[in-house]
Amino acid sequence: MINTVYRLRSVRRFEIAFSEIGTDGVLVRPTHLSICNADQRYYQGTRDLKVLEEKLPMALIHEGIGTVMSDATGSFSPGECVVMIPNIPSEEDACIAENYLRSSKFCGSSADGFTQEYISISPERLVKLPDGIDPDVAAFTELVSVSMHAITRFQHIAHERRDRIGIWGDGNLAFITSLLLKKMLPQSEVYVFGISREKLSDFSFTDGAYLTTAIPAGMSLDHAFECVGGNGSPIAVEQIIGIIRPEGTIAIMGVSEYPVPINTRMILEKGLRMYGTSRSGRADFVRTVELYREHPEIPVYLSRLIGSTIEVNAFADIKKAFEQDTRKAFGKTILHWNI
Repeated sequence: MINTVYRLRSVRRFEIAFSEIGTDGVLVRPTHLSICNADQRYYQGTRDLKVLEEKLPMALIHEGIGTVMSDATGSFSPGECVVMIPNIPSEEDACIAENYLRSSKFCGSSADGFTQEYISISPERLVKLPDGIDPDVAAFTELVSVSMHAITRFQHIAHERRDRIGIWGDGNLAFITSLLLKKMLPQSEVYVFGISREKLSDFSFTDGAYLTTAIPAGMSLDHAFECVGGNGSPIAVEQIIGIIRPEGTIAIMGVSEYPVPINTRMILEKGLRMYGTSRSGRADFVRTVELYREHPEIPVYLSRLIGSTIEVNAFADIKKAFEQDTRKAFGKTILHWNI
């Protein structure tokens, strides 16, 4: 079967390609896709030139859902709505999760992403979505699963005193992480620290939201999650180390292109634990979808993150969507994938 693939050829330039696609697995028609900051780094050419030369041309986008068209394995029925898991492991390891194995592929990074007419995919890389869920919200389930992964690891690593947890950042990742923490750890107080008063006003479900320039005197936390990344990482990490209590755990979730200096003296003096978390695996997707079912208010809260929706009916609309996403004030850009 011939499939149409829409690949980024070079910076800000897409191309149409055709490839043979197998039908021995599950054939999914993408319906709703979500643009991630990682996609924009490729589109705008802000990644290292060597990286761009190695990876392009490549189909972008790793956040998306679709409709099952056929399934030769019998795992799904035609017409079912599924979320696609972009991580593609080729082996199992008793100690290392699939998203950290160096041999794993990842759609939109080391393999073609979801900007295709059809996706031929293993049934293990799909999770059925609850009936009636908002497809625009479901489109960025992958990002929600990243927060789920970080919190799941936190529950295994951090000590049991979890009275007060801090989230640094006021963007999408911080919003999702703080929301999931409130639902998964209802006995914990969750506080958010950011730089935008307007964005912080959306964190109404937390126990407090503060500007990083106006943190209350004497504020202390048991644990913290860094969801800032970029140039803001050094300041965020320094503040966390200063505020967190001894033997607390710090989760690093923000992506930075450059090395971040860390106050190792205070890490040693306080006996802190620091761990990195990236991407997610099948188990995280399954738990995320279960959380949607258990707490139907979660997708309602997540709908606040939808910045814009764009109808992609023709090839030219892909570039228009990415250009519009570069100008967004907040939230996620959702593509209604109609081509």
